[in-house]
Amino acid sequence: MSGRRTEPYGDRGPLAPGTGGPPPEPEHHVLKSLLGAWALAACAPAEAEAVEEHLGDCGTCADEALRLREAVGLLHRPESLDLDPALRTRVLETCLERRPPRIPVPEWATAYDAETARLDALLQDFGDSEWHAPVRLRWYEGDEASTRRTTVAGVIAHLLTVDGLVAVALGLEDPLGDVRPARPTPSDRTEAYWHAARFPPTRAVRGPWREQSHRLVRTVAFTGSDTGRMTVPYGDFALPLHDAMLDRAFECWVHAEDIAEAVDYPYDPPSGRHLHDMVDLAARLLPVVLENRRHHGLAAPVERRLVAAGEPGRSLRLEIEGSGGGEWLIPLDSPAAKGSAEHEVAHVALDGAEFCRLAAGHVPPPEAAAGQEGDREAIRDVLFAAASLSRM
Repeated sequence: MSGRRTEPYGDRGPLAPGTGGPPPEPEHHVLKSLLGAWALAACAPAEAEAVEEHLGDCGTCADEALRLREAVGLLHRPESLDLDPALRTRVLETCLERRPPRIPVPEWATAYDAETARLDALLQDFGDSEWHAPVRLRWYEGDEASTRRTTVAGVIAHLLTVDGLVAVALGLEDPLGDVRPARPTPSDRTEAYWHAARFPPTRAVRGPWREQSHRLVRTVAFTGSDTGRMTVPYGDFALPLHDAMLDRAFECWVHAEDIAEAVDYPYDPPSGRHLHDMVDLAARLLPVVLENRRHHGLAAPVERRLVAAGEPGRSLRLEIEGSGGGEWLIPLDSPAAKGSAEHEVAHVALDGAEFCRLAAGHVPPPEAAAGQEGDREAIRDVLFAAASLSRM
């Protein structure tokens, strides 16, 4: 744009005073050079009038002026330009749907891949104050709620060490290094890692956690679907790798919510497909947990003989509403029994995310179910068994 703001008419200049008559018509190239200033409302009144008169006669300049005005509107958007925190996940999901990766991730590992990516996106712009924000971990031991205070960095260290159980099972490096926990359980591994550090965890823990999560996904992608049948020991129990990866995805989401709550940031539940898989894992584990609680006197004893393996027995219908919804028949009298609609004695209805929070120990069992029908004792046993799935 020309710097001669008071003489917009090029080499001919304005008409000299006293000569009489209207000023000469400005040249086309001069008016075209003023379109940017006009779009920004930066022209002098005489310039703006000349440009607007020209736009009524010149279609080319009129189109250019419209384009510039639209561009200026984009530069002055009144709403916030902050990116939606869920944008990265949606873009990744869309890209993977349209063009599968060259080495596809097994279906049973996609939830872990998605949840670690979402948590990593949340952590990306954290400053020191956020990394040291206090977080309260919550779970159930027996029928009692338990808590443990740590920080955002401490939570990531916890995820690092427990994900390390899967890493070791796959032959990868153990994040504990030479540190030896009292027992190879998630809680003991975490406590050993926290105590071995000279200082409390800082933002530096994000790098090892992030790299380990990438290595886990790459390893299961390269080794193929058959790897899902190998076993991952958790100390007190073991899970097939495909269930262990889903378990790690579940805990990653739960602790991401803990972190988001600590820094007062919104965080959405997983996609419906992944939430359904998490509910399914919990539902499959419930009969074993019920049996274990019964052995410790925490659940009602079986009034009749145990049901033979594969045979139908008393069942509770677990109805999950909303995202991740579905129905599961939970056998009540034996982990080997088959859930049966004909032998249904109770019915419980919950929202999918709420059921997962119950299984994470974040919701008291008496407050969890939105709808309950049938045998009250069976309902109580199942709700407390769900809370017993939780751990630090």
